[in-house]
Amino acid sequence: MASVSVSSGLNKTLRQHYMSLPQRGLCQVTYVWVKGSGEGLRNKTRTLDREPQGLEDIPEWNIFAPTCEKDQSKSVMYLIPVRIFSDPFTLDPNKLALCEVLQYNRLPAETNLRSDCNKVMDKVKEHIPWFGMEQEYTLLGINGRPYGWPSNGFPAPQGPYDCSIGADRAYGRDIVECHYKACLYAGVKICGTNAESMPSQWEFQVGPCEGIEMGDHLWMARFLLHRVSEDFGVVASLDPKPMTGNWNGSGCHTNVSTKDMRAEGGLRYIEQAIEKLSTRHAEHIKVYDPHNGRDNMRRLTGLHETSSIHDFSAGVANRGASVRIPRQVGQEGRGYFEDRRPSANCDPYAVTAAIARTCFLDEEEE
Repeated sequence: MASVSVSSGLNKTLRQHYMSLPQRGLCQVTYVWVKGSGEGLRNKTRTLDREPQGLEDIPEWNIFAPTCEKDQSKSVMYLIPVRIFSDPFTLDPNKLALCEVLQYNRLPAETNLRSDCNKVMDKVKEHIPWFGMEQEYTLLGINGRPYGWPSNGFPAPQGPYDCSIGADRAYGRDIVECHYKACLYAGVKICGTNAESMPSQWEFQVGPCEGIEMGDHLWMARFLLHRVSEDFGVVASLDPKPMTGNWNGSGCHTNVSTKDMRAEGGLRYIEQAIEKLSTRHAEHIKVYDPHNGRDNMRRLTGLHETSSIHDFSAGVANRGASVRIPRQVGQEGRGYFEDRRPSANCDPYAVTAAIARTCFLDEEEE
């Protein structure tokens, strides 16, 4: 079976002729939303008669989501634009519109975790919470094997791949660099990227983002990653443990900071937040992957730079802890902490809402 898709072999020079045609003042808007499973994304595009200047210029749309209901009118759901990005594939003036999904009765769809997250972030806004998420992923051929791996074997063991260079160590860099540029063009708050421990495994970082911004920007960064990978004919996998054996899994480490944590003496507030997290470990594990902890069960083994899924731990510069205080933060006495438990395929709205609820809300506020 081929390692790249047939679509990637289409004539891209011919495509460029059509992409360069003028649009006569019209604008394409691509609506992007989290699909029904809550793990991936979908999109569709429409024409507007002018470039939107704000969310109010992008109309609601709808999708058909088949249900078991006899009344099929209940299967129509609404796409509500919540954030606008520039489109790096068709270029300005065209836009990407990240959308929430509402049911027929205008209540949030089951997989619309943004709605709850937004309410939590509104309650904690006086803390000015900043988040940064480190999205690890693996490039796969369409045959399901990590891109560049031997078809009937394995590459050399882990060791030389992290932050590596060289054709024998870094697989798929073109995709990584094109994704980075696409994020910058779109307006996604991407702040870095690097090769990871397993060959064909990479990471990008998004942030700092305040409140609900975090989920919006990470979901759009994921959309761009999948679209760029599609152009190159490979698959970007967010599976938390794509290869069994002595290989690192993929996480989505989440960095958290508030105005008090960033101020002089902020380490005290960091330690208070970590203490609160320690009392709700099991609850957080259930929301840190979309399958109530079953995906993280494969990843959080206590090996390969992970903590055990069964126990909470914390420490300065400890990459094997549930929550890590970076060494520089420990030295300066202020900054942020890193929750290393979320899986690569987590919903960023669920993760940031859970952290904010546990760390910054009193029980009566929840």
